[in-house]
Amino acid sequence: MKTAVVLLNLGGPARAEDIAPFLLNFFRDKNVITLPNPLRFMLAHWISKMRSKGAAKKAYAPLGGKSPLLGNTQAQAQALEKVLGTDMRVFVSMRHWHPMADEVAREVKAYQPDKIILLPLYPQFSTTTTLSAIEDWDRAVNKIGLAVQTETVCCYPTDAGFVAASAKLIRTEMQKVTGKVRVLFSAHGLPEKIIRKGDPYQLHCEKTAAAIAQALDIPNLDWAICYQSRVGRLKWIGPSIDEALRDAAKDHAGVVIYPLAFVSEHVETLVELDIEYKHRAAELGISFYLRVPTVGTHPLFIAGLQKLIEGSTRSRACPATCSKCRYGEKK
Repeated sequence: MKTAVVLLNLGGPARAEDIAPFLLNFFRDKNVITLPNPLRFMLAHWISKMRSKGAAKKAYAPLGGKSPLLGNTQAQAQALEKVLGTDMRVFVSMRHWHPMADEVAREVKAYQPDKIILLPLYPQFSTTTTLSAIEDWDRAVNKIGLAVQTETVCCYPTDAGFVAASAKLIRTEMQKVTGKVRVLFSAHGLPEKIIRKGDPYQLHCEKTAAAIAQALDIPNLDWAICYQSRVGRLKWIGPSIDEALRDAAKDHAGVVIYPLAFVSEHVETLVELDIEYKHRAAELGISFYLRVPTVGTHPLFIAGLQKLIEGSTRSRACPATCSKCRYGEKK
């Protein structure tokens, strides 16, 4: 059976001039800002204009004004194609910047697959990421009349390959240090109101952290989960990474930090974690601060994705923790 595997990811600016339109696309997403239009569009326009001249411009500056996310995702697609069967082709579709669903759906249609498998590169399900990408893909294929059997790997917070790759990467960093160490599992935060509406993201992050901690198999491992990337004035889920660093400093513990909700490097890891919070850790007098790389194209992670793709049915691809989300069902 000829199969198209579509990796779904967030996207990021390809150059400094793209920052503002990328942010506009992001903030006008109804799953990100839940206000009705025209209020959502007006607010998105204002936020994107202000942040592209301020915080976002500053954040992307160390990266040359662009995000490495597309290149990293394409590398993951190439790694997957090498381990999948010859009747499978992997495509990359970004939600908020190019290549977006409309363009990729046309490429998939030209490929003439018998089946499509959607694989969001978000291990933990969230309405703001996974659901948004799936809904946008559905809109794009309906627009061009691409009616093909489609299955979705909606989430995989405790997938064996993902967990094993994560644990191996963490062990490598922990071998570089001595003394008291705390492993911090950092995830992108969300406003509390989104979680209160039933979004399972926080629960999934907690399950991922617990699974990796267990896989590390280190007696009396000191670990905690925290959340980063807060934007705006709403109350966000916590503890924040800043709070976690202050607790580590108070307990005289060095820090090994792992971004468990990111599977490839981008601005939140390369700038926020590697520069901004490393500097904050130094200010707090933390003895060492090591950031664990994301799983990227790690063979164990790619093997895990391969198994998810080859077994992409609801019962095998969608864990019980999100069985009510319905997005693991066949379309």
